[in-house]
Amino acid sequence: MKKLDKTAQPNAFIILILFFAGLVIMSSFYVTIPLIPVLSKEFSVSEGETVWISSMFTFCFAFGCLLFGPLSDRFGRKKIMLWGLAALTIVTIFLGFQSSLYTVILFRGIQGLTAATFSPVVLPYVMELFPQNKRVFAVSCMSSSFLMAGIIGQVYSSYVSSHLGWQYVFIILAAIYFLLTLLMLFFIPNLPPNGTSIANAFNQMRKTLAQRSLWFAYVIALVMLLSFVGMYTALGQFLSSSLFGFTNQQILYVRSVGILGMLMSLFSSGLIKRYSVIPILRSAIILSAIGLILLGFGANMVFIIVMSVVFVSGIAIAIPSLVSLVGELGGASRGAAISIYTVVVNLGATIGPILVIQLLRTSNYILTFSILACCLLLGFLATFFVNRVSPVVDELSKATKKSITPQ
Repeated sequence: MKKLDKTAQPNAFIILILFFAGLVIMSSFYVTIPLIPVLSKEFSVSEGETVWISSMFTFCFAFGCLLFGPLSDRFGRKKIMLWGLAALTIVTIFLGFQSSLYTVILFRGIQGLTAATFSPVVLPYVMELFPQNKRVFAVSCMSSSFLMAGIIGQVYSSYVSSHLGWQYVFIILAAIYFLLTLLMLFFIPNLPPNGTSIANAFNQMRKTLAQRSLWFAYVIALVMLLSFVGMYTALGQFLSSSLFGFTNQQILYVRSVGILGMLMSLFSSGLIKRYSVIPILRSAIILSAIGLILLGFGANMVFIIVMSVVFVSGIAIAIPSLVSLVGELGGASRGAAISIYTVVVNLGATIGPILVIQLLRTSNYILTFSILACCLLLGFLATFFVNRVSPVVDELSKATKKSITPQ
């Protein structure tokens, strides 16, 4: 087996690069949300048609997650991330020069596919790169960057499009991606691939789906991102209603405060070490559910902001805990397990707004937030069916014991 380059040992600078990469790459997921009315007017089409700009990205991103996780087992994590980031840079440049809605939709699909070379690959990468005592902290940083992208991406897009034009949203992003490509090329360590064939990598994914505990872990992932994206969708409607009459810019300011709650993910590492994964996961889910329920009863702005931060804090603590759990349950098939996790998370983020839009037809915000809280409680119940001893880990443990047993 190849040795890790001694000059490329894990350090804070590596975490910083990966954190920033997660933030800006996953921001591409959200930058078109504020652009929907802008592009609808630009191309003289309905907003319903313009929504395909986001939907095509989401669909291709989900497909890419299933594809690139197993491929990184065969060819190496860094190679997949590096070539994917280079391709993402080129595609994003082209997006800034399109003059047709349909070519924008096409390139957004390709952009989603190339963006999927990062998130399902970087999580198993940091688990392999960092030692046990730093692993959860590294995963927490990555999870924070993914969550913060949901807010930062929208704020960035709104600001740039209103001051420079929608084209520069993509042109500036492409420049940032190019810089990241260079940083990743020279400063991110190259771990040797595990030598798994492509056929075996996909076979591992099939075996991963046979694990009962992982199914329950995926249920938790689904409801957490469903409630997270759903909450911000409902909050936007809530604040723009006649009760408050907020403008889009004011709503973005309120959403930005949620970053304070996201920073709680940085403390999840210490909490998990002290209290273990499952208790922290359950406590975080309950905290988020309480914040959601109380949001619907909010009558003044300060209370609503505080409850939104409480909700986000719970999600921010729960997600690194869940990623660690999925990686543990996946065992030798960690890459496949996290690839499926990424797809499930993406599915939850897609279902959340759809569910909320249907619920808001009742004009009952208390009911909407309460149902989202009930979805979270389903995740809480699922934690009681998770067996932390992975079958893969069990088999390795048995094999080890057998090999050291005197014949």
